Amino acid sequence: MPTFQTVRGMRDLLAEDAEMLNFVISKARETAKLYGYREVITPVIEPYELLSAKSGEEIRSRMFTFKDLGNRTVALRPEFTASIARLATTALKNEPKPLRTLSVGSVYRYDEPQRGRYREFYQSDFEIIGTSNPEADAEIILLTDRLMRAVGLRNYAFKLGHVGVIRGILSQENVDEKAQNAILQRMDKKEFDEAFKLVESEECLKTLRGSLELKSDDVFETVERIQSHVEGYSKAASSAEDLKKILKLVTEGECPVATVEPAFARGLEYYTGMIFEVYIPELDIALGGGGRYDKLIEVFGGEPTPATGVAHGLDRIALAMQMQKTAPSTKPEKRVVVVPVKEELRGEALRIAQKLREAGIPTEFEVMGRKMAKALEDADRRKVDYAIIVGERELKQGAVMVRNLAKREQILVEIAKLAEKVQS
Repeated sequence: MPTFQTVRGMRDLLAEDAEMLNFVISKARETAKLYGYREVITPVIEPYELLSAKSGEEIRSRMFTFKDLGNRTVALRPEFTASIARLATTALKNEPKPLRTLSVGSVYRYDEPQRGRYREFYQSDFEIIGTSNPEADAEIILLTDRLMRAVGLRNYAFKLGHVGVIRGILSQENVDEKAQNAILQRMDKKEFDEAFKLVESEECLKTLRGSLELKSDDVFETVERIQSHVEGYSKAASSAEDLKKILKLVTEGECPVATVEPAFARGLEYYTGMIFEVYIPELDIALGGGGRYDKLIEVFGGEPTPATGVAHGLDRIALAMQMQKTAPSTKPEKRVVVVPVKEELRGEALRIAQKLREAGIPTEFEVMGRKMAKALEDADRRKVDYAIIVGERELKQGAVMVRNLAKREQILVEIAKLAEKVQS
């Protein structure tokens, strides 16, 4: 018989990794609750036309795409935003604004597998729909800051930019949207020479090249430099002013913004405004990122609706925690195993196990039919805290023997007080 392995780029998450991922997911949901975001669940498979409409050349080329049995072209979702934009034009169309949504789950891209990058990975996606005000952009950055703190990460920092600056320059120089997208795609990969080859105007080229030299250690000084640099480009200047307002709100919220990147771009075509990413020093890939997309809902047949959002790489956050040796900040639960001394006592032992579970105590039952010594040895090896030994003589007293496996001590405890004793 062949030995099967996972498909390349896919992973089995064993117990400890699954616990870490679920811890991060729980903190994302906790953050959503604190900020007033409500969770929605959308399909893993969506029409290819929906997912490809404004995702960008890079993501389109890496989607898992196939024909279903009805000969429809469908794809595994590479991210959540397109699905939420679809919802905003259909089921959520008449919901009061702003609309705040959370989505959590797996997404798929045919990337080259490497540390922190897989073909199946997990995201928490926050979207706020219905407002163009800078407070909304600041909110998605601040909730990301809150999530980073909630999982215990240190020394993380944000990088901000505004895609409207570059688009504003290109638009005023009459560069069409398709060419703009191609330029931004290459800038996202830091292939600036390749990007600038697509620019015909010498004046435009000079302005774009000059934007690479504007970065300063002081984020507000960088924004001032951008504003001076794009003077004469009205849309670009307006975008720089918008970035300044967002930056002010974020810093007033005590969020650590490390840099403002004048030529920063992200791979998705639908961005129209502020964009950002968050990093830790130990990892050279972003833990999360997002930005403003004011035209996407309109593309999908809705009314013109401003929106902004962020996706967090939950696997990457878990990896970052491991790299920083950050343990999940959860109170360890006591674990017990119930072991009957002999076969005839299994029914009574099961009733005791059920009572412990109903009291909220994680309880295993000895299902292997081991002798007492072997059962206790196995429980100790698996770091179980207490063994509840159910014996005939103790049952006649309405009690069981409770063995502390770490201390190698045991005491007689009344069954009526058992749950209280274990919890204390």
